[in-house]
Amino acid sequence: MNVIDNKTLQDSFTRSITYLRLSVIEQCNFHCFYCMPEQQACSSRAEHLTVNEIERLARIFISLGVERIRLTGGEPLLRHDLIDIAEALGRISGLKELTLSTNGFRLKEMGPMLKNAGVGRVNISLDTLEAQKFQKITGTEYHHEVLQGIDAALESGLTPVKLNMVVLAGINDSEIVPMVEYAAQRGLDLRFIESMPIGDAGVDVMQHHLPAEQILLRVKQAYGAELIPQAQNNDGGPARYFRIGDKGAKVGVISAVSRQFCDHCNRVRLTATGDLLTCLGNAGSVALASYDAFWCQ
Repeated sequence: MNVIDNKTLQDSFTRSITYLRLSVIEQCNFHCFYCMPEQQACSSRAEHLTVNEIERLARIFISLGVERIRLTGGEPLLRHDLIDIAEALGRISGLKELTLSTNGFRLKEMGPMLKNAGVGRVNISLDTLEAQKFQKITGTEYHHEVLQGIDAALESGLTPVKLNMVVLAGINDSEIVPMVEYAAQRGLDLRFIESMPIGDAGVDVMQHHLPAEQILLRVKQAYGAELIPQAQNNDGGPARYFRIGDKGAKVGVISAVSRQFCDHCNRVRLTATGDLLTCLGNAGSVALASYDAFWCQ
C-alpha cells in the first residue's frame, strides 16, 4: 500500500483506494454455515476499537482519498454504540457515502435511528424465503424478524436497499426466481453471490458452488427474456447488473470465483480490532492499532 502525493492511497497495482469496509464488531447472532461455524472464536468486545479510535482512523483514510465507508461486522447492529459511530463518521468532511451491511435482525427497531445518524443505505442478507430453510442456513429462527427488517429499511428511507443472496446448489438454488419476484415487488436491488472458499467452512461450502453464469441462465430461462447488461456503478463495486427484458426488474451477480474482479478493486478492510486487510483472499494484515503514529498526530 502506497501514499501518492501525500493524499492518494494506492495499492501495489496502482489501483486507487476509495472505499473502506469498516468492521465494528466480530460477533454475530447468526451462524450461517458458509460464513461462521459455531466453534469460530471471536475477539472480546474489550478489544474492539473505540468510537474515538474508529473516527481517528476514518479521518486518516478519508484524508488519503477514501470517499465511501461501509460499516460491517460480524453483525454491526449488535454493537451498542453503533449510532455514536455513525454520527461520528457522518461529521467527517470529505466522506461522500456511509452505508451498512446487516443480517436485518434489528433493523425494525434501528432503521430510523440509522437514517437519522447519517447512514444512507443498507445491504441486507437474505438467502431464502422459507423459514425452515432459513433455520438450516443461519442456525436461527429469526426469519420473520429479517423480513420485517427489510420492510423497515424501506420505510426508513435507507434506500436503495440491496438484498444479498448467497446461492447454494442443492440448498436454496430453487429460490432464484422467487427471490427475483420478491425483490421486484418491493423495489429492492437483488444481488446473487457465488459461494467462496473462505475460512474454516470454505471447503464444504464449495460443494454447493453455483457459478454466476448458471444463476443468470436460470433467470433468463424462467422469464424467456434477454438479460440486458446495465452500466457499472461508479463506486467500483463487484456486482454486474442486468435488467430482465421488459420486466423492469434488475438483478446483479457477484462472481468472486468464476469471474474475478480484482483488476478494478478499490477497497480495503479494517477489522474491529484495527487490522488492515487489503484482500479477503489474503490472510496478511497490518495491525494499524499498534502504530503510535496514528494516535499521536
